[in-house]
Amino acid sequence: MITYQDEFLEQKTPADADIGVDKKYLLTATQMARFVTDGFLMVENIVPEQLNEAVYRDEKSGIPGYRFWKESDNIRAVFELPRVKGIIQGLLGKKPVYDHSFLHVVAAGKTTAQNWHADSIIDLRPLAFDVQSFYFSHDTPKEMGPTLILPGSHLRKVNTESIGRYKNIVGQRQLVAKAGTIVFMHHGIWHCAQPNFTEQTRYVFKLRLQPGEEQRGLFNTDDIRSEEVSKIINKDGYREWQGNEARLEHNRRAALWRYVTGNDTVDESFEKSFYRMSI
Repeated sequence: MITYQDEFLEQKTPADADIGVDKKYLLTATQMARFVTDGFLMVENIVPEQLNEAVYRDEKSGIPGYRFWKESDNIRAVFELPRVKGIIQGLLGKKPVYDHSFLHVVAAGKTTAQNWHADSIIDLRPLAFDVQSFYFSHDTPKEMGPTLILPGSHLRKVNTESIGRYKNIVGQRQLVAKAGTIVFMHHGIWHCAQPNFTEQTRYVFKLRLQPGEEQRGLFNTDDIRSEEVSKIINKDGYREWQGNEARLEHNRRAALWRYVTGNDTVDESFEKSFYRMSI
């Protein structure tokens, strides 16, 4: 169970409880490399259809967004699924701390979008990060206005809506999703909700969790020396929107990768020996 430290949540996990998942469910090195590089990890079909339908019924029941986590047993069941817990454990540790949650609702026919922003980014931690999980209980095509994000932007800290003057940015991506998809996002990623041009209400549930321990070596490192991991970290991080600061982004990515792997010897250039010692 997630360790809830919010006063309105009665359910808590004993401090000495072992809540680790089986290794097969843990976040892999390939997934972690993608998270470090892009600032998010989109996982489809992670929630079974029956549970999606149950959550969707709860969403339509009128429970206030700020109380949805407490009042919906079904949404909490989503985050007890082994694959979900394994990804969260790989990012935040065995006992992540509840920060906040909200059921976001975009009415049918709403034609306005949010400004670009980052959530509560006033954060003095150099490398540690919270994770915001966006869960889609129903199919969310582009015309329904799923969240727009800027991959790689988590490495460039901004203060909430200080980027609100921007409109479209090269490389932006809309999180078009099928029912049962969860997007795990670094708390610093730039994003904004989009207009819903359909006749159906759009729902997305957001759960923000803080790390329960230092975020070093928490994931399954069996594939850490794979060519795919090297490609993601070395080649996939460049974004056209970064412009002249692409090298700075490269170094920031290197620092975050060293942090999450627990290996401070990884060369920041990524051009030399990928690892000088075993993790």
